[in-house]
Amino acid sequence: MQEIKPKPPAGAGKLFGHPKGLFLLFGTEMWERLSYYGMRGIFVFYLTSTATAAVFGWEQLTETELQSKALSYLGWYAMLVYLTPVIGGWMADNRWGQRRCIMFGGTLMMLGQFSLGFPHAWLPAGSEIYMLWLGLVLLIIGNGFFKPNISTLVGDLYEEGDHRRDTAFTIFYMGINLGSILGYLVVGWIGEKVDYQLAFFVAGLGMLAGLILQLTQAKRYLGAIGLEPSALLGVKKEEKVDRHRPLSHEERDRIKVILVLGVFIIIFWAGFEQAAGSMNLFAKYRTDLNVFGWEIPASWLQMVNPVFIIILAPLMASIWVSMGDREPGSPAKFSLGLVFLGIGFLSMCGAALQIGDSETVKASIWWLVFAYIFHTIGELCLSPIGLSVVTKLAPLRYLSLMMGLWFAFIGIANKGAAEIGKLVGVSGPLATFGGVALVAMVAGVILYLIREKLVDWMHGAEEIRVAVGETTKEELRITADHDGVPPRHFSGNDH
Repeated sequence: MQEIKPKPPAGAGKLFGHPKGLFLLFGTEMWERLSYYGMRGIFVFYLTSTATAAVFGWEQLTETELQSKALSYLGWYAMLVYLTPVIGGWMADNRWGQRRCIMFGGTLMMLGQFSLGFPHAWLPAGSEIYMLWLGLVLLIIGNGFFKPNISTLVGDLYEEGDHRRDTAFTIFYMGINLGSILGYLVVGWIGEKVDYQLAFFVAGLGMLAGLILQLTQAKRYLGAIGLEPSALLGVKKEEKVDRHRPLSHEERDRIKVILVLGVFIIIFWAGFEQAAGSMNLFAKYRTDLNVFGWEIPASWLQMVNPVFIIILAPLMASIWVSMGDREPGSPAKFSLGLVFLGIGFLSMCGAALQIGDSETVKASIWWLVFAYIFHTIGELCLSPIGLSVVTKLAPLRYLSLMMGLWFAFIGIANKGAAEIGKLVGVSGPLATFGGVALVAMVAGVILYLIREKLVDWMHGAEEIRVAVGETTKEELRITADHDGVPPRHFSGNDH
């Protein structure tokens, strides 16, 4: 039985050869990412400011203790943000459909930003901290409903096998990075130069703009796409597969690869996510931010990552293509990502050496710029292929579980990043950044040395291309829909 898949409205038209609905989703995601990354860029600055500490009753804490508390809040927030998409994805597939989940999640995120931005003076004394917690809870739950479903709609605009789909996700990915650049640029500047709570309110307005765009234009450009839960678009109840049969030897080996790579994924993101924590604080308090006589907001340094993703992504993609049969496999690319992450932290060691033990000397901004550039190269070696590896290796009947586990790895890494960031105040930046560099590079070497064994355990998942007939395609649909997650739903990045 064929899957009943809605198509874009006939009168919606095309733009640059793609359905106009793609650019609607591009705009919605851009506004949401402006909101998300804008908040993320200034969150630890807000918590460590003198005014906030006084309101929350933290004025008795030392600078190190205050930064440690701020990193703890960031760590819990970032971890839970990567766990809730499992719930949001299940709700979309089985109950609400993607579009309803997107509107619900976006509304919660907007209210979360407004909660963070609610003026302290308007609240009863002592209740300010509860508004902070409310804002974070709304953002965490809202992100869980929004994040996994907006990408799903991109894939649903195209028929199975449509060669434009990869290009569509590239265009969509540019929306993610453009939104993050604008978030750091606008929300970051308002937060550091005007008022942090006003910045959160502006971030909420960004999410509101995305909701209005989706609410007013979705019917015109998306039609019925994303309205029905995907489970209702599947096959007859009697067409089932045996989910309880034992795993084959090949399937067990492939799951082992996912678990092994998951360990290295945790190491990578635990280092990479210092960008929002310890590196952000280092930029704010220990770095000379004067550029051409003007002091830039510290959060602007985080724009280096999305800017260089836009610059380097096409270049690196062309390098992989030009290598042909010599293109490294996923484990080798993962190892390269870890090594580049380590090189980036060597640059941070240079910044730490420059300031030494002085409380007044500040590091050159270029140390952080180069660190972010190397981290971006590492991200491009590893992140875009992470979810792809899971879809290649996971048994179809356990694909949802493996995807949830992969997100859990990233969530654990974010909590680990906060704990590592706390060490800067205890052991100093040189020891902490040097330790991360050493661990990342050693992990990269270890992964490179075991890459051939991992490739063996993949049993040809990345090399063999099998011609799939209609019967087999139907079996794949049955299995995927039975799990509640059609294989077309997965796309890379936006870690």
